[in-house]
Amino acid sequence: MPIAPGSGHPTDLASRSTPVAGTPDDVVRLAGNAPTLAHLDGRSTVCRACPRLVTWREEVAEVKRAAYADERYWGRPVSGWGAAKPRILVVGLAPAAHGGNRTGRIFTGDRSGDWLYAALHRAGLATQATSTRAGDGQQLLHTRLTLAVRCAPPVNKPSTAERNACSPWLAAELRQVLPSVRAVVVLGGFGWTALFPALAAAGVAVPRPAPAFGHGVELALDAGPVLLGCYHVSQQNTFTGRLTEPMLDAVLDRAKGLAGLS
Repeated sequence: MPIAPGSGHPTDLASRSTPVAGTPDDVVRLAGNAPTLAHLDGRSTVCRACPRLVTWREEVAEVKRAAYADERYWGRPVSGWGAAKPRILVVGLAPAAHGGNRTGRIFTGDRSGDWLYAALHRAGLATQATSTRAGDGQQLLHTRLTLAVRCAPPVNKPSTAERNACSPWLAAELRQVLPSVRAVVVLGGFGWTALFPALAAAGVAVPRPAPAFGHGVELALDAGPVLLGCYHVSQQNTFTGRLTEPMLDAVLDRAKGLAGLS
């Protein structure tokens, strides 16, 4: 069974009294009136608005992968994580079934996370080169990681309806953190597509239609941060060489320059 809110998990910002969103309308309301980023993160990690995703994430937490048979899976939505006032924001797709859905922290405990945290460490944006579990001492520097969909989806493919239902969590997070953000690194086309409506809902002027995603694409928003497109750190991309370490390093170095961190 998933880890219950308020039971002491290192990433858990929810409690037994945290309000639970059971419908997309609830998501709009609870994301919109969350008084702080911590409240928002806590509320998002108990969301049950998408029945297919709830069933899948909890089934994975129960059945488990053989390598992790002795571990208690998080089995809940995963919130953004990192600096509360970041200069750089990194936007991904969704938690991995046996990564974030297991460990309770975004990009933690899977090979995609191995790639991303190693690159963040090389860039001086993370204190450790690996992120294996919540509470492992990893810290992000001037950086926050977030995601377009907060539950692990079957075959890593959320539906359009699920993306839209989850969007208010991202929009509310953007309202909280964007005042300090100077660069947004967007990992993959799904995250790129999901980001623009969330930005608009957060009050940011965005071009319509949104420009096409591409690795290395840059878009400066009026009175806002610069968006940087980057191929996702998925195993498919990293194993095939579509995304290489130098390519990822170059995007993060560009983000650092835009953020005044070079």
